[in-house]
Amino acid sequence: MSTLRIGLAGLGRLGQRYAENLARNVPRAELVAVCSPMDDERAWARDTLGVQVVHESFEQLIADPSLDAVFLVTPTSLHATQIEQALDAGKHVFCEKPLSLSLDDCRRTARHAEHAAKRAMVGFVRRFDESYRHAFQHIEAGGIGRPFLVYSQTTDLADPTGAFVKFAPTSGGIFLDCSVHDVDLARWLLGRPKAIKAYGAGTVAMYPALEAMGDVDNGVGIVEFEGGRMAMFYASRTQAHGHDTHTDVIGTAGRVSVGRNPRADRVEIADASGVRNTVLPTFYERFSPAFVTQARHFVDAVLDGTPFDLTMDDAVEATRIAVALRESLHSGEPVHLQ
Repeated sequence: MSTLRIGLAGLGRLGQRYAENLARNVPRAELVAVCSPMDDERAWARDTLGVQVVHESFEQLIADPSLDAVFLVTPTSLHATQIEQALDAGKHVFCEKPLSLSLDDCRRTARHAEHAAKRAMVGFVRRFDESYRHAFQHIEAGGIGRPFLVYSQTTDLADPTGAFVKFAPTSGGIFLDCSVHDVDLARWLLGRPKAIKAYGAGTVAMYPALEAMGDVDNGVGIVEFEGGRMAMFYASRTQAHGHDTHTDVIGTAGRVSVGRNPRADRVEIADASGVRNTVLPTFYERFSPAFVTQARHFVDAVLDGTPFDLTMDDAVEATRIAVALRESLHSGEPVHLQ
């Protein structure tokens, strides 16, 4: 095959970004079909991207014999089952993170994928960001000696409407929704060590409605890995200045940092109020090129028969650690990971 014929499920805010990338920015991809239960989203795909085949249900999409692969940008609660259904229908699968809200479902789906005729990958977009890849290469080359500590954060601009609160009951909690990115980064940058203990804590600083859901709007996690390696995570929904993702990796011979100043561009303003720069408002502005690189990686790997940079085991392990942090948040006690 010279191109991969793709169907996309889920046309919400992020799903539309994926659809635009597949239609316009991934040379070896052909977006031929989409599905959504929403009339306006299906109309958007037809009118904006020229997609002629639109389905109301996921079952209709995967039954389409013309498709080689599907992209899942659907609610997390559907991911595991939809991955299995798509594989059984003979489609390669790309799925937005996380793999599932349930660790048991993660493990079941990973086993299912292992024995399927087609291939599946769960996307953790930060691995495809140019700066993070540069940092990884520097660490791999011994640039900071032996890495032993990661600090990583995902913190979002405060939303006075509280729109994310509507999403909170199905998000899996702040550690699984936000920190799972940082968890995956930490494992990758530290050499994929096994986690042995996790502790999570948090507070509700701005959104009281989260308390009834057992969630928080600011959370802190600590994970101990084998070999004396460690990671600290901070997740927040209440930042005043904008979206702020950054990571430090400390080794025996130095440190590498990514994104310490979440600046929107290279402009710096100095006046009577001080020295400042503008900040990116959301995660997508920060990582938009990485979403394209990630999609190209999946398409090229399927067409060329090369390995994915991310394995299903990586997706399971990130979920396992994030779920442990959530359990620790609720119990107030560390969780020992087997």
